[in-house]
Amino acid sequence: MAQKEIKKRSEVEKQYTWATEDMFESDQAWFDAFEAAKAYPAEFASFRGRLCESADTFWSYLQLVDKMGLEISLLANYAMRKSDEDTSNSYYQDMRAKLMSLDVEIDSASSFDVPEILAMPESRFEDFCKEKPELELYRRWYSKLVRRKEHILSDAEEKLLAGAGEMSNAPDHIGSVFRNADLKFPDVIDGEGNSHRLTQGSYVPMLESSDRVLRKNAFETLYATFGGFRNTAAALLDAQVRQLSFFAKARKYSNTLEAALDRTEVPENVYHNLIEAVNANLPKMHRYVELRKKLMKLDTLHMYDVYTPVVDDADSEIPYEQAKTDVLEALEVLGEEYVGLLKKGFSERWIDVYENEGKRSGAYSSGGRPHPYVLLNHKDTLDSEFTLAHEMGHALHSYYSIKNQPNIYSHYVIFVAEVASTCNEVLLMRHKLAKTTDKREKAYLLNHFLEQFRGTLYRQTMFAEFELTMNRMVESGQSLTADALCKEYYELNRRYFGEGMEVDKQIEMEWARIPHFFYNFYVFQYATGFSAAVAIANRILAEGKPAVDDYLKFLSSGSTADPISLLKIAGVDMNTPEPVNKALELFEELVDEMEQLLA
Repeated sequence: MAQKEIKKRSEVEKQYTWATEDMFESDQAWFDAFEAAKAYPAEFASFRGRLCESADTFWSYLQLVDKMGLEISLLANYAMRKSDEDTSNSYYQDMRAKLMSLDVEIDSASSFDVPEILAMPESRFEDFCKEKPELELYRRWYSKLVRRKEHILSDAEEKLLAGAGEMSNAPDHIGSVFRNADLKFPDVIDGEGNSHRLTQGSYVPMLESSDRVLRKNAFETLYATFGGFRNTAAALLDAQVRQLSFFAKARKYSNTLEAALDRTEVPENVYHNLIEAVNANLPKMHRYVELRKKLMKLDTLHMYDVYTPVVDDADSEIPYEQAKTDVLEALEVLGEEYVGLLKKGFSERWIDVYENEGKRSGAYSSGGRPHPYVLLNHKDTLDSEFTLAHEMGHALHSYYSIKNQPNIYSHYVIFVAEVASTCNEVLLMRHKLAKTTDKREKAYLLNHFLEQFRGTLYRQTMFAEFELTMNRMVESGQSLTADALCKEYYELNRRYFGEGMEVDKQIEMEWARIPHFFYNFYVFQYATGFSAAVAIANRILAEGKPAVDDYLKFLSSGSTADPISLLKIAGVDMNTPEPVNKALELFEELVDEMEQLLA
């Protein structure tokens, strides 16, 4: 892997940056819109005590909510995208903070609405709909409110919780600034004595290197640096889980998991089914670990050997332009419209491509208007090519939902968020496997596919176990100290990797670099989404247009139904462990194929 220069933001070519000017032509235009939005708290407050007095008043209020949601989302999208371009830029950090403060003010000013609506007899809503048929649009929204009635508090209590919103975001925000802006790592040396700059963005590409000295040095240096701040990192995570516990108790939930999943209408058994199914299939993972050690010809497999391809001489650089071409070819099975939207995103700068100094690490897609925005830290590797396919899957899911649904139902819930992204990855992998005639390249791709299973189904489920344990510890009165977190995380790694892996002590600090532990029971959805995506991709490849039509209908459905019902449109039932078990059956078949190929 060639180490490329990491530029300052001002030095990055425009064609590789996202078009934030599509939202606001300048920072001044943003501030003008921000000043206008300051009127919202007073506008919302004017409805207090009279929200349900008539159908017209009720309708007017809901129209105000929709209008505010669109404008604040646009303001937030711009502020957060600019902030993520360079997390050390205090100007945009301040812009983001101002917007968050206004958002809390609006939440506080509108905190009366749900208590007032729920205090209204349900028959009154029916009368309103007869009097003003336009209100039928909001029936599902109203039904969801009524379903959660026991967890909605009084007007005064809701206002208090809304006012605490800014403080509750503090652990996540402070952790992000700490990891991305303030935390610096020493340079690391490769096997030939060359120095490499270690960053959050360059760490995994270094672990993918065939140079074991570089891998070991990057691994040990990164976690030694995190270890120097172990107590700070633990305090941030402890604060995060405690605020989740506070809000769960305040809303009369029995625990944080119930609170998190109830908002998205996902049954708790889905979470527990995943963990149980993956634990039952750990021998398959242990078998893969033993195969990796054998193929790498190592007496001892270390944690820093996990990411590097086992077929190193088939590795090649994939420039960004080639990655785009490969993705377009692979996703032709989804039809002309889908591919046309991908091309639009590529040509109209929906994507911020390369790492620069201070840029937020990782990758994500942010849906919204006028179009989605995708952050990458592209490294010209196979993994980066799959990341491009993944994030554009998110982007087009958002695009279809926003295009086809009214604002109130235009955003899909997080449980289905990883399905479209991972389906793209599976289709890309199947395309590349079918296309290659080279035995070693096929083995390289199989290894990458196996790593998707390891990294998504197994690893994210391990994260889900860790997150559940953290929350249970806090709920039982324990503190999340660095020692407790390290012990639990280390033991989970031992159980998931099995006897074939030398579980290096440094891995106990990995939890400190994972931002998703601040996302409130998010990570398990990578694993459930991967399982669903494997099933959907297989159906698309087997059935063609009927399956594609169902899939596009799913992408276009937003939140018009609960997520379990939406996935059934695409042919998957996540109420059972079957999709997880089926996916892990495929994983075992891939292990068989890899063994036979390289026998």
